[in-house]
Formats: sequence, structure tokens, C-alpha cells
Amino acid sequence: MKLDRYDCQILEILQEDGRMNNQDLAERIGLSPSPCLRRVRALEDAGLIVGYRAHLDARKLGLTLMALIHISMDIHTPERFANFEAEIAVLPEVLECLLITGQDADYQIKVAVRDMDHYQSLLLNRITRIAGVTGVHSSFVLRRVLDKTALMVQASAAGD
Repeated sequence: MKLDRYDCQILEILQEDGRMNNQDLAERIGLSPSPCLRRVRALEDAGLIVGYRAHLDARKLGLTLMALIHISMDIHTPERFANFEAEIAVLPEVLECLLITGQDADYQIKVAVRDMDHYQSLLLNRITRIAGVTGVHSSFVLRRVLDKTALMVQASAAGD
């Protein structure tokens, strides 16, 4: 899908405020509501917009400890990785799981938990019991310096 400046503006604005109504969005980008809505639906249908989410405050939910965990696997087979990924996907504490390279680890996962006891239980009773996990290295987040989810959108890079 080729993106023009209107599409890029829609994507940028909806990343900032996914709850913005179509009328306000249309006014911000300088289109009438009908073509604006058609563009939003086309962006959704094309899979560029994959969903809308509420961004929650972990601390206010009692999740005061965030950790980044590097996981090493014993063997590197598609089956072993698929099993690990399926097991990790069902853990509600896991916010992100990345298959990585350039480290001594195979995966990096980000978790949010209540406290160190919760972390220890998650690590010892769930994560290290997944078949193939041979190494775990944990780092704890002291402070979030930057926390964003918005992607850079450029018309020239997107085909305009």
C-alpha cells in the first residue's frame, strides 16, 4: 500500500490518540469526515493499523518491578523455539518477548511483577521450567527514561 501525506498524518495522530473520533481526526488533517474514515478503514484493512489499546500505569496496578531477562536455550531448533515461545506467551507477566542476536542469549523478555518475591516465583517456577532453558540473566529497570510505542511514519519512505 502506498502512503500519502494524509495516510501518514492519520497514522501519526492515531498513534498519539487512538480514541480520537473521526470528525476531529478529519479536521486535524484537513479532509472531510467521509474520505478520512475511508482512509482509516483502508489502513486497518491493509494491516498497517493492527489494533487500538489503552496504555496502563503498571505502578498504579501494583506492578512495581520491571525486569529484562535474557534467556539462553540448549539447542537451536524450530521446534525448541516454538515450544518456548508458546510457553512464554501464556504468562501474563510477560510484556514482550524478542528473539535476539548479538548477545549470549537467544531471547530477551520484559516482565512486570509486583515485587521481588513475585519475580522469583515467576523465574523459578515458570520460566526456568520451560524445556530447553539453560541460562537466565536478569536486569532490573531502575527508571523508564523513554517509554513510547509510536513508530516513525514518513511519506517518502512509505512510497509517496
